[in-house]
Amino acid sequence: MRKIIAALVLSLAPLAALAAGGTGVPLQQANIDPEDKASLQRGAQLFVNYCLSCHSAAYQRYNRTGRDIGLTDEQVKANLMFAADKIGELMEVAMRKEDASVWFGTAVPDLSLVARSRGVDWLYTYLLSFYADPSRPFGVNNIVFRDVGMPHVLWGLQGLQAAVYKEVEGHDGEKTEMFDKFELVQEGTMTEVEYKRAMRDLVNFLAYVGEPAKLERIRLGYWVLGFLLVFFVVSYLLKKEYWKDVH
Repeated sequence: MRKIIAALVLSLAPLAALAAGGTGVPLQQANIDPEDKASLQRGAQLFVNYCLSCHSAAYQRYNRTGRDIGLTDEQVKANLMFAADKIGELMEVAMRKEDASVWFGTAVPDLSLVARSRGVDWLYTYLLSFYADPSRPFGVNNIVFRDVGMPHVLWGLQGLQAAVYKEVEGHDGEKTEMFDKFELVQEGTMTEVEYKRAMRDLVNFLAYVGEPAKLERIRLGYWVLGFLLVFFVVSYLLKKEYWKDVH
């Protein structure tokens, strides 16, 4: 019995780590809405203004993006295309991987699948969790992703915050410091509520980029299930008819 309980605990441990972002920090709920096109449009604008200068979304094209989120080609050209010349181009960056490795210490990752690989809640919490850390090269760190090489490019919107820790005592009596909360030390152009909404929009857009056909797949899925249900009824009635005289 003890072995069974131990096996269950070990099997659930990775899920607990995932729910806490692998750092012991509880993840906040992103609560995105992939059908909210206004949110997707705001998220796309944030992405091209603040992320696309370093991070690409190389599996996505500008014209496909505009069509899916409710923008015309002219609107895409006027509001989203700052790193490309043609509407059919991929959302790539001009920065070379070699230069990124020198400037940031590592190649800057493509963000096409980040929402799928990390999860929307992790990504949302990560975007909210930068804090001032003078020991880091860019002066910031992140509670969810320790010693991250990325600067806090959105600090002008959020402002700068400090991480506050509290002392906790373990079962062995040893005291350790644990993250408690953030305190704003320099205001940004957005309030906390506005910034959280903006990050939901950005995460919503990145979730769309990771699976552009998701809504269409779900819509077709209902038709497929409906067809299978009707087909099952017809098949069952045919079976009864064919076998009615068999004893």
